[in-house]
Amino acid sequence: MNNNLKTQGYYLIDVDVVALNNAGKNMMSNFDNEVVTKNILKNGRNYTYVSGQSFRCWWRDSLQKNSGWNLSPIIRKNKIVYTNANPLEYPDDDVFGYMRAASEEITDDKGKKEKVNATVTRISPLKNSAIVSVCAVRPVANWSSMSRQEGDSVLYRKQEYSAIMKGMFSLDLNMIGTFSSYNKTGYQNLSQKLKDIALEKDCTEKDDPFVTGQKLIQLPLHIRIKRATDTIKALKNISGGAMQTNNMGDVTPKFIILASTNSGNHPFSHIASSYGDRDEMVKLNIDALKEILDEYKDNFIGTVFIGKRKGFFDEYDKELNELQQSYQNLVAYGPINAMIDAYCEQVTKQMI
Repeated sequence: MNNNLKTQGYYLIDVDVVALNNAGKNMMSNFDNEVVTKNILKNGRNYTYVSGQSFRCWWRDSLQKNSGWNLSPIIRKNKIVYTNANPLEYPDDDVFGYMRAASEEITDDKGKKEKVNATVTRISPLKNSAIVSVCAVRPVANWSSMSRQEGDSVLYRKQEYSAIMKGMFSLDLNMIGTFSSYNKTGYQNLSQKLKDIALEKDCTEKDDPFVTGQKLIQLPLHIRIKRATDTIKALKNISGGAMQTNNMGDVTPKFIILASTNSGNHPFSHIASSYGDRDEMVKLNIDALKEILDEYKDNFIGTVFIGKRKGFFDEYDKELNELQQSYQNLVAYGPINAMIDAYCEQVTKQMI
């Protein structure tokens, strides 16, 4: 297995009349009960977005519902909230990372019990962006009402929008199921007690290829592969977003690129772009994709998989098929789920 193997993913979703991530009361409104959606300005234009934290929540829920993951319990003490921080037992602690300040009781060589610091932190192997509208969007404030009760209707306002939105993620395949335990924030993944438990089970100890003199604890290969491929396959059925009762939106990818690289840099961020006088139209930039394939060819490991759902950007089918022919040894193009499955097959071989 390559010591610097990462999955780089880029995707587009297409939603109509949604309010996927709200920002609370609209402080600019004269109405007390108007909710504003999350949006941000760039170059004087307004773009709607879903926070990276919200998307991670959707992703974690999808892994629980569709992949059968047993999620780490949430512990709350006063105003402090943390997970169990046990990546040996809970795959979401492994993939999504954690921070937990704690102490534990150990027995020294003389049989004396004492409490020691057991604070653990883990940098998440899975990193993801916010989901941002590709083109400028002007949300529309619409009235809704509650009128089932006796008396007058109760009116409220909410913002809704339609948009093609982009997001990207990076998954460190080397980190999944692999834990360090040296004293540095983000790298003290296991307490001494958990480390002892790991070594008593089927975990192995290996040299850290990047830090001389340090050891890593690693879960069995089949568990690491399953956690990695489950995480990627969850995108096929991911769901979530605010106001789904009345504004249900399909947030599964309608276009996706998946590639393994030997670098942490994400090359695909500008594949889709806006155009028009008000930046309110969206296009796939095939020339930009070709440039990336050429300039990063030494960083790609294996095949770059491109998936697209029929009915979305069908006008690019010919160009994408031609791209596959031009880069026969590098690019595969096909339906979304088929490309996700094919990429996961590739990852399974690459992680061995």
